[in-house]
Amino acid sequence: MIQIENISQRDNDRAGSNGRRAFLKGMLGAGALVISVGWMPESLLAAPANASASEGMTKAALQPNVYLAIDTDGTAYIVAHRSEMGSGSRTALPRIVADELDADWSRVKLVQAIGDEKYGDQDTDGSHSVRSFFDTLRLSGATARLMLVRAAAAQWGVPEAECTTSLHVVMHKLTGKKLGYGELTAAAGKLEVPKKEEVKLKARSEWRYIGKGTTSYDLKNMCTGKAMYGQDSHMEGMLYASVAHPPVFGSSVKSFDDKASLDVTGVKQTATIEAFKPPIGFQALGGVAVLADNTWAAMQGKKKLKIEWEKSTHSVWNSDAYKRELQSTARKPGKVVRENGDVDAAFAKGGKIVEAEYYAPLLAHASMEPPAALAIYRDGKVEAWAATQSPQGARDAIAQALGLKKEDVTVNVTLLGGGFGRKSFPDFAVEAAVLSKKTGKPVKVVWSREDDIKFDVYHSVAAMYMKAALGADGRPAAWLQRTVFPPIGSTFDPSATYSDAGELGLGFTDVPFGVPNFRAENGPATAHVRIGWFRSVANIYHAFGIHSFADELAHAAGKDPVEYLLQLLGPDRVIPRTDLPKEFPNYDGAYEQYPIDTGRFRRVLTLASEKAGWGKQKPGNGYGIGVAVHRSFLTCVATVVQVQLNDAGQVQIKRVDTALDAGTIVNPEMVRQQFEGAAAMGTSLAFYGEITATNGVIDQSNFDSFQVARMNVAPKETNVYIVPSDAPPAGIGEPGLPPFAPALCNAIFSATGKRIRELPLAKAGLA
Repeated sequence: MIQIENISQRDNDRAGSNGRRAFLKGMLGAGALVISVGWMPESLLAAPANASASEGMTKAALQPNVYLAIDTDGTAYIVAHRSEMGSGSRTALPRIVADELDADWSRVKLVQAIGDEKYGDQDTDGSHSVRSFFDTLRLSGATARLMLVRAAAAQWGVPEAECTTSLHVVMHKLTGKKLGYGELTAAAGKLEVPKKEEVKLKARSEWRYIGKGTTSYDLKNMCTGKAMYGQDSHMEGMLYASVAHPPVFGSSVKSFDDKASLDVTGVKQTATIEAFKPPIGFQALGGVAVLADNTWAAMQGKKKLKIEWEKSTHSVWNSDAYKRELQSTARKPGKVVRENGDVDAAFAKGGKIVEAEYYAPLLAHASMEPPAALAIYRDGKVEAWAATQSPQGARDAIAQALGLKKEDVTVNVTLLGGGFGRKSFPDFAVEAAVLSKKTGKPVKVVWSREDDIKFDVYHSVAAMYMKAALGADGRPAAWLQRTVFPPIGSTFDPSATYSDAGELGLGFTDVPFGVPNFRAENGPATAHVRIGWFRSVANIYHAFGIHSFADELAHAAGKDPVEYLLQLLGPDRVIPRTDLPKEFPNYDGAYEQYPIDTGRFRRVLTLASEKAGWGKQKPGNGYGIGVAVHRSFLTCVATVVQVQLNDAGQVQIKRVDTALDAGTIVNPEMVRQQFEGAAAMGTSLAFYGEITATNGVIDQSNFDSFQVARMNVAPKETNVYIVPSDAPPAGIGEPGLPPFAPALCNAIFSATGKRIRELPLAKAGLA
């Protein structure tokens, strides 16, 4: 087995590591990196194989399933099969196993899984790591616990019902006898693995780790510079590569002159990467790579390349004209994707008509760690190390690019310095593998910040049109909404211009309001760049439009926004499945288990507004307060934002209060971090986030033109409140983002009377 591993500090100290780059001879990677490779020559090994925790797991005496093994010294090896990019999955998932195992967390070593179907779905996106594997991982730990109990009962000659466990020990209740897990693994390993129906899970009251906050398993290594990220991967004799990508999406290399590049000290050679064959999917963009013995030389050499490009049809794309095109489409009738009642008849009856248009621009991910991957092609096989959210997807894309069987490709997962959906696309890992085969050497591809922003897989731009007819009581008798955006599906099928049910179910066709006559429509849009997944995806612009419009209706009706939202939600009820579109994926959650429950909306809305002191301070003198409530990834979230305009008329966020109902919580500490981070990221996007293009070329290139919020701009105070719940686990990583922008813009209206219908705020001089 080929494995990359972030082992414990205890192993680092045993190996004599004194710094981030000191542990592995000949490597610039983290001190905690250990590589165990069966087919690679000894000269390329980063450390002896027996130092690897993954190797220890393979040799452990008790291996009841793919997620867990226990050795005779009592070490419990638990697999982290999802990627860690700050969301806490690498800590939360193993703690579910450890809880049911009754393991001592200090005796647990994590093993980062390679891309392999035996672990199930490994694509770390969609906020479903815990939700999808909660029961599976509980069963994994409980199965091992039962095997240990049976081994102890057999040794003592007592019924297993008389035995219990606690922190790595099996105890006999009547005699007080105890045996450590390590003492029992040899015997337990010889037992037949119990059937699912034989295994008894812990009662909620017995949980030791689930629901209890803790810091990241990797926190110490992260803080001391020993954690292993994609940018840290290193192999003796490797080349560094920087790739010149086509400035216009879909273009290809017509000719190039690399003479000046080869004159740069450290540059060894250049190599072309063929242009992709549509649809692009997970393929590399193509271009010309400069390979050198250091990153600086590779990047400087790339700057000196003279390339003539065969331009694609996307060279006619200009974002300003495209914006007008989307807005024009949004004003026209579209494909009906949800309809309740008779909207046309209700509008014909008259009433107070309110109309509004909203626009959210194209966005780049701009995670702190730009894409990076190391690969080696040897003897018809590839091994890669990548900061990837989808090791299986990366493996398959590399295999396709090189004409290999997927069994001959191994993808190891490093920590990710942010991902937000971008690193579910493995193009950068494909580049490394292709270049390694071309050069016969290990190749590390490093994207610069400029590469990252100019050649991203972008979050879609969207135009929305809203219309409502208010009755005498101020409530909408009719509600019409349209959304127009190039769908993610266009990346996999260029002819796709309409969105599928999955994207439309992200905050658009799942509106919970009790409006008797409701219609949602979708218009077509052609993509001119790669459109991909982004933190909370289409919920961002759908929440911005719908919840800004709800606030507009409240003011048009002369109602308090919180009271109006409660009226829109109506009495506590579960929205009937028949009121929703026939095709409604519901984030892949069974509707019976994860229904749209307006009572949960009401609870978070009431909690957030009470904690924020809603109504205690009157808007005026530059002060304003706004609210939004939204369900995404099966989690209900309400956010209240309070702002104060400074003397220059710029917005300062005084306070953010967010309440959430995400069902059962595994690690509340990480949940709070995710929602605090969402407020910071939401500030960046709302204030500055915008990607534009001129003649098909992206205008932005670094943080000077695609800004992120600095400390003086970020919210001054952020509070997060978790509603206690016994409901099944829901999403955590993404739901904090969608309600933030509308709550912020509603607060700005509260303070200024100026309605924000287009982002970012910087365009209106407010940031």
